[in-house]
Amino acid sequence: MTILVINNKGQYNHRIQRSLQYLKIPSQLVPNTLSIEEIEAKNPTGIILGGGPSIKGAGNSEKYIMHFDIPILGICLGHQLIAKTYGGKVSTSETESYAQVKININNDENLFKSLAPKMTVWSSHKDEVKTMPKEFTILSSSNLCDVESFKHKDKDVYGIQFHPEVHHTPKGSVIFENFYNICKERCNNDW
Repeated sequence: MTILVINNKGQYNHRIQRSLQYLKIPSQLVPNTLSIEEIEAKNPTGIILGGGPSIKGAGNSEKYIMHFDIPILGICLGHQLIAKTYGGKVSTSETESYAQVKININNDENLFKSLAPKMTVWSSHKDEVKTMPKEFTILSSSNLCDVESFKHKDKDVYGIQFHPEVHHTPKGSVIFENFYNICKERCNNDW
């Protein structure tokens, strides 16, 4: 029951995996250059798409998003890749943010369970989702970013613009625990 953390070459990818280890969540950090077959051979119960400097360096991440029918969580660039893959638009933010911000949680089920109505997070991005994909709903927003997080209406596919893996997001570990619970529930339902 392992979650694969896809390394999109961002500064926080190792920290994501380390955060999962601290929480005793089985995980493995893997490069974004693995083939679909190589990912399948690892039999993951979930995928976390880590951050990175640009969409150009995202390797096979977009292929993973469309191919796998398991829970997926995109963080920062991973969030943007999910939006782009499903037909949304990503472009440069009017206000690049590198600071703690408060997000307003619109839906506290699943990923944000026990975190509503507000949460302090570390925002570190220069690009953001400008147009939502049709199949997604917004889970949270802030005064800096209209789409801080979203979820596919029918699938366990989530994206968050902020970074739960850093100490500047005090309750970030709850996001990872909630995602792990989503993966475990999905796995149990598939048996």
